[in-house]
Amino acid sequence: MSKDYYQTLGVGKGASQDEIKRAFRKLAHQYHPDKPTGNEAKFKEANEAYQVLGDEKKRAQYDQFGSAAFDGSAGGGYGQGFGGFSGFSQNINMDDLGDIFGDMFGFSGRAGSGFAGGGRQTRRGHDIRVDADLSFKESVFGKEIEFSLTKPSACARCGGVGAEPGTKMKTCDDCQGSGVKVTTHRTMLGNLQQKTACPTCAGEGEIPETQCSECAGSGLTNSQKTLNVNIPAGVDDGVTLRVRGQGEAVKGGPDGDLFVRIHVKPDPDFQRQDHTIISQVDLGFTQAALGDKIEVKTIDGSGELKIPAGTQSGTQFRLKGKGVPGRHGRGDQIIIANVVTPKKLSREQKKLLEQLDLR
Repeated sequence: MSKDYYQTLGVGKGASQDEIKRAFRKLAHQYHPDKPTGNEAKFKEANEAYQVLGDEKKRAQYDQFGSAAFDGSAGGGYGQGFGGFSGFSQNINMDDLGDIFGDMFGFSGRAGSGFAGGGRQTRRGHDIRVDADLSFKESVFGKEIEFSLTKPSACARCGGVGAEPGTKMKTCDDCQGSGVKVTTHRTMLGNLQQKTACPTCAGEGEIPETQCSECAGSGLTNSQKTLNVNIPAGVDDGVTLRVRGQGEAVKGGPDGDLFVRIHVKPDPDFQRQDHTIISQVDLGFTQAALGDKIEVKTIDGSGELKIPAGTQSGTQFRLKGKGVPGRHGRGDQIIIANVVTPKKLSREQKKLLEQLDLR
């Protein structure tokens, strides 16, 4: 009987390879026998379907001739019962499934898992994370901040090579220059290989004939570095800035990055909404009623604001170009009027107000 592999994976006939892969991963996680929701039969069915639909050539044959074109071989050795698994590694693509089974068994078969095409491990220094406290004004206009960091850096004596100056490097005997150690794990899926960096040469494939007297062959020394980081104008609270190559050094690989987390202190006079600065100004009853010219605070200093007669509490005044810098120039400042009603009046003042009979 012909099997509907598309239906098994729950995808349509026009599904892309990425959709097919995602569908199989979902089913593999769900039905793997080691899972609480495990189902041996459904797991084998999903694998059989994926081995065909996940391969462009096999998929084309299946679309033309159906599952009979594979004469039952797509199951990949499952015919011996789940305890066997003898044919599993012959058919399944571990590059595609490394993220599924790596979590279960502590290894990874995916491409880009740290090893380049030649087998050597591609390493990178650790990132460093620091915090920077800024005032509101500093966050608006930017600031240069100095950081003093003690971190692994390339040894100044040997230039990060690890060999005493004037001496040579030699091929690592433990890995024969590959930089990789291969170990075999016996799992329920069969014998699976894991690649790790050679511990003798740290994945370099070579070691110094004479170790550097300063770093003992590691190529690294812990030293204090002073870094000046330019915080750009308009940076907001909670933003993390990335300074490439200023993290920890590592032998045989690029340095990590420095990440600067920004913390902006609250300001008693100003608040921020995107690129707009918001502030308030108190107006006396007479100022609001008759109008006035007053001095107001801006992030640039003091400025003059004309208050028209009859201004009500809550009225907003906009100062163009007095906000936070952005890609398209500076934003605006909005000043909200707060008309203050007098709490204590003399008898004469009360009579005058009553005579005015303001409504």
